[in-house]
Amino acid sequence: MPLNSADAARAGKVPPRQHGAMEFSNAPVDLNVVRHYRLERLREQLRKADVAGGLFFNQLNTRYATDATNMQVWCAHYETRCVFVSTEGPVVLFDYANHPWLAEDLPTLDEYRVMPSFYFFTAGNRGSERAKLFADQIADLVEKHGGGNKRVAVDHLSPMGVDALEGQQLQVVEGEGLAEVARCIKSPEELVLMQASMNACEQAITEMREMLVPGITENALWAKLHEVNIRLGGEWIETRLLSSGPRTNPWFRECSMREIEKNDMVSFDTDLIGPYGYCSDISRAWLCGDKPSDEQRRLYDKAYEQIQYNIGILKPGMTLREASVNAWQIPEEFMSRRYSSCMHGVGLADEYPSIKHAIDVDAKGYDGTLEPGMVICVESYIGAEGGKEGVKLEEQVVITETGVELQSSYPFEMDWL
Repeated sequence: MPLNSADAARAGKVPPRQHGAMEFSNAPVDLNVVRHYRLERLREQLRKADVAGGLFFNQLNTRYATDATNMQVWCAHYETRCVFVSTEGPVVLFDYANHPWLAEDLPTLDEYRVMPSFYFFTAGNRGSERAKLFADQIADLVEKHGGGNKRVAVDHLSPMGVDALEGQQLQVVEGEGLAEVARCIKSPEELVLMQASMNACEQAITEMREMLVPGITENALWAKLHEVNIRLGGEWIETRLLSSGPRTNPWFRECSMREIEKNDMVSFDTDLIGPYGYCSDISRAWLCGDKPSDEQRRLYDKAYEQIQYNIGILKPGMTLREASVNAWQIPEEFMSRRYSSCMHGVGLADEYPSIKHAIDVDAKGYDGTLEPGMVICVESYIGAEGGKEGVKLEEQVVITETGVELQSSYPFEMDWL
């Protein structure tokens, strides 16, 4: 059905609404400006790829294209919600069930349809039948708006779905990278929204710090990050990366029911999807006590040095390889437990680019260039193999025309250095 509720509101038939997807009456920027910018960024990449349109099941890409939301984490489990973005034509949201009020008045949407879902939970042994119903609709959109082009960029889709599209003589091409490249350059308005997300994140961190006393569990401390994020308009948290004492080394242990003990190191990584759907991804390490040991100070000092050095080298026009090879040299004792990337992009979540450590760049690195408008997370994990504890630090910065600007401002433990 066409989304024409704004016209109806003007005619006095229904009360006007702020936004169908998210009610943000006090947004710091005009959200419709952001929505139009993001959709045009996506269409620019569709044109470069010479496709009739893009079919996006990744809920982050669906959010980017439309700003319409519906149980995003749940819908990420199933092929039950997607958007078709015509390169030169309409944007059609295929939603879980019939919930058009969730997408009212969004200027990026031309049509709302119910998804004929074909994942096993809902379709059972009728999956192929329902996949064909869906493919018929996509083929019809391509026929009407593709100008004879049969190529469709797709991000995430099961073999059943791909087979159904190809059965309609459509050519499926890779679409995930296309969407991530579109997402990597933020508009000035997006940067304002990302700062609002960061402000909520840092308020949550402040309240976490006030709760850090011996005897609190890792889970209870982590729960405060969730609670404040939701209270301030945020959405979810991607990971559970908080650990204490001996659980801080090696990194990537998820938080547990362990009670934090006096003089434990506590390291965490926010991975927080905050207000307006933007990710705030920073890391800090604290002491559950008053005076760090010499070893705790040493680990922290190295992690802080790595973060500050690597922020200092960043500039627009730098290639990803240059960022890798010019980055801080990790001491040999910490090399085996280095973090998985040196730096990475962030927006609606962790995203392109991923900048590898110099030791990994030949095997895992790829081409690319830092550009103004990219937001980059600078990573550090310092922990020795066989060591008792480890320190995780991370800072979020914006690449500008002349260098970088910090988005994160939560203080480090400067008296430890």
